[in-house]
Amino acid sequence: MTFDIRGVLLLIMLVLAGCMPAKKAQGPSDLGAPSAASRNAGTELTQDASVASGYDAPEAYGPDEDVDPLDVLQDGDDLPDAESLSPEEQKILDTQISFHVGLDTEENADVQRYFQYYTHGHRGTMEGWLKRAQRYLPHIRERFLAEGLPEDLIYLPFAESGFNPFAQSRSGACGVWQFMPRTALNYGLTVDKWVDERRDPHKSTEAAIAYLKKLYADFGDWSLALAAYNAGEGTIGRALKKTGTEDFFSLCEASEDLKKETKLYVPKFLALVKVARNLEKLGFEPLDLEKRPIAPVQLKAKPGTDLLALAQSLGMDWKSFRELNPSFRKQEAPPARSVKVAVPGQLVAKAEDFLKRPVVQRQTQYASHRVKPGDTWWGISKEYKVSVADLQKANNGSRTKTLRVGQSLRIPGRGLASESGSVADARKWASKRANYLVRQGDTLWSIAKQFKTDPSSLLKANGLKSSSVLKIGQKLYVPDAGSADVKVAKAHADAVRRELVNYKVRPGDSLWGIAKRFGVTPSELLSWNNLAKNGHIRPGDQLKVYR
Repeated sequence: MTFDIRGVLLLIMLVLAGCMPAKKAQGPSDLGAPSAASRNAGTELTQDASVASGYDAPEAYGPDEDVDPLDVLQDGDDLPDAESLSPEEQKILDTQISFHVGLDTEENADVQRYFQYYTHGHRGTMEGWLKRAQRYLPHIRERFLAEGLPEDLIYLPFAESGFNPFAQSRSGACGVWQFMPRTALNYGLTVDKWVDERRDPHKSTEAAIAYLKKLYADFGDWSLALAAYNAGEGTIGRALKKTGTEDFFSLCEASEDLKKETKLYVPKFLALVKVARNLEKLGFEPLDLEKRPIAPVQLKAKPGTDLLALAQSLGMDWKSFRELNPSFRKQEAPPARSVKVAVPGQLVAKAEDFLKRPVVQRQTQYASHRVKPGDTWWGISKEYKVSVADLQKANNGSRTKTLRVGQSLRIPGRGLASESGSVADARKWASKRANYLVRQGDTLWSIAKQFKTDPSSLLKANGLKSSSVLKIGQKLYVPDAGSADVKVAKAHADAVRRELVNYKVRPGDSLWGIAKRFGVTPSELLSWNNLAKNGHIRPGDQLKVYR
């Protein structure tokens, strides 16, 4: 009998490939989000929830959405094998939490593995989560206790998002509490392409309270309620009915349908509670659950308000402004409804002044580029004269995504002020509040620098284009100048007004021509010289011109 040795080797390779275990997902980065992506409200709701709500999936975030790759949750934890604990750690692990879960931690190696994971292997991850948790936990604790919920439930976001308001799972769950779109809508949160209130820690906490109460009422057991928070009440209800079991841990043993993630969810939560309640003993910086951060002031913003310009007028970068206003998915307010914006208390006056102005719609134009062999982010950015950061931000904010040949990229253009009635309104508004007269040598840049604002804000406040040419004597409204600066500007204006020119009319002169020459208006010439609207000028007449 003869053998084809190449065929035998090929067969062996195929068998080995089929038997190789799938590679486990890597653990989270030191400041990343939790490794297990939450599936609360059931993954079976993901697609129809998106359709029903008009919600855009994470992959479809708009060009103004600032998506950090660290905000995307990993698919699973790469847990080490259980190791022996120190006597102090074992004592901590054996402590009871504030509600019954029906589990002896000594008999559950998964609890021990997660405990080691967050106290040793990924200690840096836990430290990053604790820093974020300090911002939100005092409020969450206050609300949970007021609603009569077990205190240890306040640590649930450690298992869900690491207290990251911008955390998003690949299945579409989002926010500190990792709500799916449909569940969010059912519990009063707005989720659309402009606003995603799942990312609002305060509003989503109210939704989480209501949802957890509902789950406990359904199952009468906190372990099952937590499993349902992860997998969906429908999934847990069907599994209980199919197996005939009545508690979570019996269900995990009997059910072949529950995902591994769900079976590990309660052990993971238990381990995180034990860590959070014993931070000092474990060498972590303790949390101060009585310390409430100073709450920002909520102001009303009109539809279409340019939020980026608002942030810049307050001297804030977009990242800082977004941390105060995590619900906004774009850098402008929805076009058809007002919204509340949060600003630091010391900047309220500046924000109110900005929000009083007429709204100038911000439009961004996009070109399209089909990726060719050899293309790079840098090469494409150079070709279209945009920064790499802007280019990547316009394409789902990816800073690490590899370009694919044939991929279509959006190429951002410059923001353009809409030539609509809003521009005319802005010009009218500026003329009424003008606090500066353009002088010889002035430019938009020099005026903006003088009053510590930016040229784009100056353009928008006066309804001007970037191509607009300033004229000597032109009235401008300088936004966001403090009262002292406004007085200086008005003093400059008065000084300019005193620069009187006695102009002798020449043959061929007209009011319109003289006004254009001095950068003033014909109506101003009429007013300064007490001339009637249809008055005539003659060669040799002396005209007063203030410039």
